[in-house]
Amino acid sequence: MCELYCKQDTLALRRKHIGPSCKVFFAADPIKIVRAQRQYMFDENGAQYLDCINNVAHVGHCHPEVVKAAQKQMEVLNTNSRFLHDNIVEYAKRLSATLPEKLSVCYFTNSGSEANDLALRLARQFRGHEDVITLDHAYHGHLSSLIDISPYKFGKGRAVKKEFVHVAPTPDTYRGKYREDHADPASAYADEVKKIIEEAHKSGRKIAAFIAESMQSCGGQIIPPAGYFQKVAEYVRGAGGVFIADEVQVGFGRVGKHFWSFQMHGEDFVPDIVTMGKPMGNGHPVACVITTKEIAEAFSSSGMEYFNTYGGNPVSSAVGLAVLDVIENEDLQGNATRVGSYLIELLNKQKAKHTLIGDIRGTGLFIGIDLVKDHQKRTPATAEAQHIIYKMKEKRVLLSADGPHRNVLKIKPPMCFTEEDAKFMVDQLDGILTVLEEATGDKTENVISENTPCRTKMPKEVLSEGAPDQKENPSQKRNGLCTDKHSLLSKRLKT
Repeated sequence: MCELYCKQDTLALRRKHIGPSCKVFFAADPIKIVRAQRQYMFDENGAQYLDCINNVAHVGHCHPEVVKAAQKQMEVLNTNSRFLHDNIVEYAKRLSATLPEKLSVCYFTNSGSEANDLALRLARQFRGHEDVITLDHAYHGHLSSLIDISPYKFGKGRAVKKEFVHVAPTPDTYRGKYREDHADPASAYADEVKKIIEEAHKSGRKIAAFIAESMQSCGGQIIPPAGYFQKVAEYVRGAGGVFIADEVQVGFGRVGKHFWSFQMHGEDFVPDIVTMGKPMGNGHPVACVITTKEIAEAFSSSGMEYFNTYGGNPVSSAVGLAVLDVIENEDLQGNATRVGSYLIELLNKQKAKHTLIGDIRGTGLFIGIDLVKDHQKRTPATAEAQHIIYKMKEKRVLLSADGPHRNVLKIKPPMCFTEEDAKFMVDQLDGILTVLEEATGDKTENVISENTPCRTKMPKEVLSEGAPDQKENPSQKRNGLCTDKHSLLSKRLKT
């Protein structure tokens, strides 16, 4: 591939012209990606990386059918979506067909952030209420309205939680307030939401919405216990609010057995509003809010027109339709089920082998590996997680770490991920964990029970390995990675 600049010049220009808060993956030694295909990405030297990060390139990077659909429509027409065109209505019809019958009215946007912002407007207009209940560690987008309801963001900055925002505990049965040994964690976590509603009412406040990802991604790959969403929806609707299911990261068949992640919770649970984004366009900016006729009519009754110049434009709609076709024609839901089950099986074997693995959780191609320094206390292995993702990069596997403690390895690859890819990824992880545990004195051959304390201490020479020395001559780098004498792995990676 032809490059405009060498890697060092690209970095220099980025530092000069791109906002300093715009972070990159592997900040200590970023990769310059120049092309991608299916589940693989390639740097400027032609090195191939297995992509386990990108839930945006949903059906595979640069899928030829998606590229062809975009090019074909672009050659004919792309214009303001206030003109009548078949693509937008066909796309709305196809999307609605994947959802429960009452969810039938679409509003197209350009990003998941726009979709969630619009969802809040719909919810607040519906009953005239303002307050929003969100989950701890949640992230719903980068707009100001969404930073306000994203503890993942406002919890780290100088912003103070707004009076109209209420934070409920994350329904995490591994690390949360109510764990797997609780008799009914779903009810216990839902009762926390009920208490929030009661306290808000005592203060004269009214609930507009409860918003949650159907599976919490930035919060650490959390899958709520069965029955939780049903109970929360009952309490929220009883207070005159609506339930918003954020499917921006986890929709479009990623869970395998269902097209939408909220459908895992049973047919008796149907959100009032569903938001979607990232995977819709396979990298093309397209997103959507789908709701009920009742909520849509209430929104319209305000008298304010909803206008989005590019939302649902002919090209975006053509791309979205192509993505739906590929998911169906290539049985990517079936692939997510098969490969995801195989991957979880492989990872559970690693859990029995390695003391650093505390929990494996997930479904389909949405999986988290919770790393711990102590199984009994479940102490987060944050530095170890950062070390591992850099070492995996050296092995040409791209992973990220997230969660409240940045100790959860996140696996959310393109949906064309194969069993061979899964085996390769786990083999590399196994090797890195083995070296790491041997260096820290832990025995990896013993099966570790949940009740056995397992503590790992990270020697400085191990922690520093794998991050680049800032004084290293770029020409001496091997495979784009330098060894470091100073630990930079505590730097957090943004996803």
